[in-house]
Amino acid sequence: MARSTKEEALETRARILDAAEQVFHERGVSQTSLADVAKAADVTRGAIYWHFKNKSDLFDAMCERVRLPMEAVLEENASPQVADPLGQFLRSGIYVLTMAATDERCRRVFDIIFNKCEFADAHDPILIRQRECHVDGMLRLEQILGNAVARGQLPATLDIRLACLMAHATFSGLLTDWFFSPESFDLVVEGERVLAASLYALKAAPSLQKAQEVKEVKEVVS
Repeated sequence: MARSTKEEALETRARILDAAEQVFHERGVSQTSLADVAKAADVTRGAIYWHFKNKSDLFDAMCERVRLPMEAVLEENASPQVADPLGQFLRSGIYVLTMAATDERCRRVFDIIFNKCEFADAHDPILIRQRECHVDGMLRLEQILGNAVARGQLPATLDIRLACLMAHATFSGLLTDWFFSPESFDLVVEGERVLAASLYALKAAPSLQKAQEVKEVKEVVS
């Protein structure tokens, strides 16, 4: 009986998350109430509060179903034991782009994050959580690029903070542009080429070197 009750609770939780995903995508996050989600899931609001503290908690749990597998890939790639950090980073990037383009749930959640979140309040818990995820992702990216420097795949003079900014802007830019206009380019095929080009830039672009190193190079040239 206990197992049955637990399974039913998990099924109800999953149904609520599925409904939230659907309604958030249709109406936008700010225009969706918990009553809307309860109606779509065919449960009471009390059932929602049994599983989730509030709309922010529900939104975060919905995102985690997509985010956690991808974060696991990034976390694994951030390990100093990875022999080919840049190769792994490229393969992981292609994996995320492929999931965004082909997996229905991933595509819907990404579309919600990029196009259906309207943040008017700087203290909005959903906005705060999204910023925390951004910071965590940048830290993992910094570890990956630092490992690539240690492995000799990137120059020791690389400004890792600036390199992280460029790599993240390239990746998030691809997703933002594609979700805004999916017909404008092939996210997987052309996205892979753009990611590969950005990794090449990390190796070769003088403007991504540490400021002191760039200054010294300019002095030598002049």
